[in-house]
Amino acid sequence: MTVLISQRIFLETIKKYCLARSIAVDIRSGGWLVVMTRDAERRLAIGYDVGLNSAVAHQVANDKAACADVLGLAGIPVVPHALFLGAKLSAHIPESGSIDAMLRLLARHPRGLVVKPNEGTSGEFVIRVTTKPQLEAAVARILTAHPSLAISPYVEIEDEVRVVLLDQRALIVYGKVRPSVVGNGAHSLRELARAAASAEWLQTMSDDFSAAELDAILPAGERRILNWRHNLDSGAEPALLTDGAMRDACVALAIRAARAIGIRFASIDVVRAEERWQILEINSGVKMEALARHAPDLVEAAYHAALDEVFA
Repeated sequence: MTVLISQRIFLETIKKYCLARSIAVDIRSGGWLVVMTRDAERRLAIGYDVGLNSAVAHQVANDKAACADVLGLAGIPVVPHALFLGAKLSAHIPESGSIDAMLRLLARHPRGLVVKPNEGTSGEFVIRVTTKPQLEAAVARILTAHPSLAISPYVEIEDEVRVVLLDQRALIVYGKVRPSVVGNGAHSLRELARAAASAEWLQTMSDDFSAAELDAILPAGERRILNWRHNLDSGAEPALLTDGAMRDACVALAIRAARAIGIRFASIDVVRAEERWQILEINSGVKMEALARHAPDLVEAAYHAALDEVFA
């Protein structure tokens, strides 16, 4: 049942598309697998992948470290990700699970590191660390649930834009606006956040801010971002981009990235950091559940366009 709830928009869109075109739909594995049949044709969707991407393109996109390496070799600006393996895998590759190598990365990046599962979406287990104990705790937490992790340097992201591409055509482009509060000189950051943020945001804040920072009075007029993450699932709000220089730059870079790994249908995160646009990651499974709450017609049209190609 959990899978069905989390994939409600994706599944409902597929069912609506197929009903209008006399395509039989069989949903299996709690909503994880969709079998679509028209006459002698059978097409499969699994997870959030409708089946347009090759196995290699899907695997590269799903592997954050591998994707960063491929894009870097193609001369595309990208936030670097280093791969580290859990105990079951690292025995076969020297240094691939070494905490010493991770600590050397931390020493080279005094502003901190971002530790995350090497595969996965939605910002789950994405942890910023600045000290050895934080790094060790983050690594232990992630490797209890995942076989490998990726580590990238923490960069101050000024803007993050998601581009949903189909065959190098931008279907949806939107920025991610993080939640924030403005100080009044009388209330603490914690008090202002409680009045403006959800319980999920407050939990995230407790991981990102010290107790002293949360309890300090925020000066009047000072804006404070409540979450360094840009994920919609972490409280950010989408802002659709229909034209302009920012949109053009992000779409152009996303197209270059898609070409480099040979992917057809993907959502690509482009970030402005260190005074340039860079690729943060590529998602082969195009998940738009959170966006659908704000722009359901656009999401439906994007999935329908992809399904048109599936049955072309």
